[in-house]
Amino acid sequence: MTVQPSAPRWQADDGYHIDVRGLPAPQPMLQILALLETIPAGAVIVHHDREPIYLYPELTERGWNHELLPGAGDEVRLRLWRNDV
Repeated sequence: MTVQPSAPRWQADDGYHIDVRGLPAPQPMLQILALLETIPAGAVIVHHDREPIYLYPELTERGWNHELLPGAGDEVRLRLWRNDV
């Protein structure tokens, strides 16, 4: 599988953000993992349509933690951070 053009990304006070809402599977997971490979350190906030259960084992394997945050409306929002940060 190839990663399609990047989902919207931005940096804010609480970390890097990526909005993968509306992307077909497996693009959300691919986009998130691609972002994690490029950032130097810090938290990542993911804006998603659904809970990405298949992403969690991939995060663990790469040394990232996750927690669900309150999202707006039907949004699922996650905060990701590395174990070594």
